[in-house]
Amino acid sequence: MPHARLARVAAFALVGLAAIFAALPASAEGRGRAGDFDFWVLSLSWSPSWCETRGADRGGIQCSRPFAFVVHGLWPQYDRGFPADCPTREPSPTRAQIDGVLDVMPSPGLVRHEWQKHGTCSGLSAESYLRIIRKLFEKIRVPEEFQAPREARMVDVRTVEKAFIDANKGLDAPEISVLCDQRRLQEVRICLKKDLSAFTACPEVDRRACRLDRVYMPAVR
Repeated sequence: MPHARLARVAAFALVGLAAIFAALPASAEGRGRAGDFDFWVLSLSWSPSWCETRGADRGGIQCSRPFAFVVHGLWPQYDRGFPADCPTREPSPTRAQIDGVLDVMPSPGLVRHEWQKHGTCSGLSAESYLRIIRKLFEKIRVPEEFQAPREARMVDVRTVEKAFIDANKGLDAPEISVLCDQRRLQEVRICLKKDLSAFTACPEVDRRACRLDRVYMPAVR
């Protein structure tokens, strides 16, 4: 698919056009080839947990500002496994492009890493890939109770999952996974079809879900 066409459809896929990857391979036969994957995973990280685990080493934009859920990454996935570091002729994101997503993905180093490891496998330019990240972050509704809690608390993992399901029309349990470490809420991962037209079930992602009943949720500071 020509680069110009990819850029055009990327800008509109999330408002009703499901053609963004229609002409790209649907199977995973060419593993490691840009644009060849089965579905997407949008990973939303609970920023206070990440900053808490950094301890004295924390710093930069993310841990100096009151972020709640932020984008960890947008990952092309196979039904089993995922591509990474795909060969591409697309240039890395510019500083201006990186600066343009720091309010939703607040680390220049993370943006560069995610492009190199995952974005290169998307079949998109860095500009289009980052644009989709922003549009998805704006489209996915974070439940009100998790937007800016000022007090730390224990939360039920199933309650977190259900809150996201209730807040996002069309989202069902097989399409979302809540992750934790040994005690903290870490991430919410949401699976979407390759053409971004709807959510999709992702059993392999779900198998990595948190096995605890309740987890600690540090406050936004």
